[in-house]
Amino acid sequence: MSEDNKLIVERKKKLGELSKKSKPYPNDFHRDTYAEELTSKYGQRTKEDLENEKDIFSLAGRLLTIRKMGNSTFANLHDYSGKIQLFVSKNTTGKEMYNNLDFIDLGDIIGAKGTIFKTKTGELTLNVTEFIILSKSLRPLPEKYHGLSDVEIKYRQRYLDLMISEESKNIFKTRINLVSLIRKFFEKFNYLEVETPMMHPIAGGAAAKPFVTHHNTLDMQLYLRIAPELYLKRLIIGGFDKVFEINRSFRNEGLSVKHNPEFTMIEFYAAYEDYQYLMNLIESLFKSLFQSLGSNEKLIYQDHEIDFVSGFSRISFYDSIIKYCDNINKESINNYDFLENYCKSNDIDISVKGSLYKTQLDIFEKNVESKLIQPTFVTEYPTAVSPLSRRMDNDPEVVERFELFIAGREIANGFSELNDPADQSQRFYEQLENDDEKMNYDEDFITAMEYGMPPTAGAGIGIDRLVMLFTNSSSIRDVLFFPLMKPKN
Repeated sequence: MSEDNKLIVERKKKLGELSKKSKPYPNDFHRDTYAEELTSKYGQRTKEDLENEKDIFSLAGRLLTIRKMGNSTFANLHDYSGKIQLFVSKNTTGKEMYNNLDFIDLGDIIGAKGTIFKTKTGELTLNVTEFIILSKSLRPLPEKYHGLSDVEIKYRQRYLDLMISEESKNIFKTRINLVSLIRKFFEKFNYLEVETPMMHPIAGGAAAKPFVTHHNTLDMQLYLRIAPELYLKRLIIGGFDKVFEINRSFRNEGLSVKHNPEFTMIEFYAAYEDYQYLMNLIESLFKSLFQSLGSNEKLIYQDHEIDFVSGFSRISFYDSIIKYCDNINKESINNYDFLENYCKSNDIDISVKGSLYKTQLDIFEKNVESKLIQPTFVTEYPTAVSPLSRRMDNDPEVVERFELFIAGREIANGFSELNDPADQSQRFYEQLENDDEKMNYDEDFITAMEYGMPPTAGAGIGIDRLVMLFTNSSSIRDVLFFPLMKPKN
């Protein structure tokens, strides 16, 4: 029998003995305070100040350290808010209750009542008058409770990671806070939060490979949403001038440190605005998030200091290639033969042979993106790779589109929306074909546009990558509660 299995047997035996004395897994203990509340209220008080404090507090949480010393025991109780030290004395609880500590192991969940005081070392502590075992941890915790060294276990058993790692728990608290702040930001600007379908009859809204499912009753094939874009635009057509959706979307593509097949983003649309408005709005959003999270003037991400105080840079798509790619200039950037040789010399795979615009995009993604460290809006993309964007009035070969890059990664994508149904229909047909990545023709969306779509601006921001940025996380798996994992067997 393995050591872990022996410990499980021992813990089950303790549960059996405990069950003879009282009902296991009771549900009649009521918590009235959290560890952090006590720390905030009493943490700065002196030992002498607390000597006459008689209020009784009830806390509940998991024990992650236990130190027995004869007739008294110290333990650390962890709840969602933080941790607090417990002091259990036989003189205070009585012999019978104190002996119940013999049935307690690391990881057990208990309820405890008592008064607050400070030890000789100044640590805020609950002097326990009574306690109850609420749930027995039948499996031993990982040996090093400060964190999991096995990344595989960390992602597969996130509950263990959250249980024993304050760092991981704080990452997800930041994520929760960020989503709340984003929602409040858009509500402040009179955007309405909406919900659109997650199962689509047509895979559309972005060029990506969808997940396919089947509805039995209707006997029809459906696709998990790639993006909510076309449905949100329908709402704009219907008269909702400002809308946003914090949505889960799905793309049947690879796994990497910045990609998960299931991901979260916010998409937002405003009638009678353009892409310049969006860039200003997004810059304001990021600065607002930065300030709300109490950050300093610089945000540290990996080896970079990110400046959110100064204005975000703006550069056109073609100028960025010329600036960051040696030997490419204004004359050669539109010469396919030259770019093809450039790609061969720089180990860049060409995704669509013979396509000038896709090759330009391949070069940008390989040799430009990683150099965009400070917040930078790259604007005016080729029309051929932007089938939903409005053309520039002075140059129909490029569109009123931008992507925001920070720390070498795309964080946001937005544009002035194409609202000409004839142009949109033609672009659906003309877009570059790729069996795995193509945007399907959506006839109902074209019909909706034919009723009249106002000038509109819309954008999407990747929530997961945003959380990575604000928590200095190197992998998207670190900011997803339950990232997709290949089965062990």
